[in-house]
Formats: sequence, structure tokens, C-alpha cells
Amino acid sequence: MTAGQRRTLALLGFMGSGKTLVGALVAERSGSSFFDLDHLVEHEAGMSVADLFATGGESAFRALEKQVLPAALKPGAVVALGGGAVMDDDNWVLISERAVTVYLEISFQAAWGRIGKLAGRPLISGRTASEVEALFERRRKRYEQAAHTVDGDRPAGEVADDVMKLWSA
Repeated sequence: MTAGQRRTLALLGFMGSGKTLVGALVAERSGSSFFDLDHLVEHEAGMSVADLFATGGESAFRALEKQVLPAALKPGAVVALGGGAVMDDDNWVLISERAVTVYLEISFQAAWGRIGKLAGRPLISGRTASEVEALFERRRKRYEQAAHTVDGDRPAGEVADDVMKLWSA
């Protein structure tokens, strides 16, 4: 295991950027543990993200997200962060201290093409493309603070190759 792989790898980006798929590929290729923060929240809550939003709202979701984040940031693990997890300043400090951060950058048009018609995305449900684009722009400023940026608008295998190189550097 290289020096880079002893640190956690945290993938961040907007919904549809490929964090889960790329993270799973990197974890598989490196023999590392993989955690999807949204899945950890679902496990802790005993319900889907959509159901959690419906019953407790975004604040309940964010509270659970903050609670499970430290356990996900295990040395050597690959973590796909929820799109909004990095917006909390305390979360961002913890992530930045414990992990190599990689922003999977895609355009809003690419993100909207991937997520615009998907069910189960409570933050975009019932919102117009322009409303979701405003959320995209607000979050992008934080994403750009990541240590590394990778073009996420390519096949997942190619993105994973680039992420692996950065992580093991």
C-alpha cells in the first residue's frame, strides 16, 4: 500500500458526478474498503434518503450524515461523499484533515442529463432545472477547494484511473 493509500480518499461532487461508481471502482482496484455516505445514513436511519427527507426533512438527513461521517473516514478507505456533506464547515475541516479530496467535476448540463429524470433525489424533486443549477453553483465553490480535480465527464473507468494516480502519488 502506498503512502497515499494510507489516507482516506474522499470523492466529492454534485449529484450525478459518478462518486459512487468511481469510488467503488477505485476501492475494488486498490483492495480498499468503500463507503458511500448516503448508504451509511440510510443504514443508520433504517430508511431510504428519500424517506428520511420526507419524514424528518433535510435537517434530519444532515444530522445523521454528520454523525456517520467520522466512521466512514477510515485510513485507507474510499468514501463517496454526499453532494452536500462538504457544505457543513465542520464536516469540511474533518474531511480535509483526514482525506485526500478529489472533486469529480462535471458541467451542470451533464449532471442534469444524468439526474434530471431520476426519482428518489429529494433535493431536486419538484424543482426546475434553473433551481437545481443554482444549488449546483452554490456547492461548486466548495468542491473547487478539494486538493485535486478530475474531469468526471468521461467513462467511469477512465475517471477511476486518474483518481488512482492522484491517490497513490
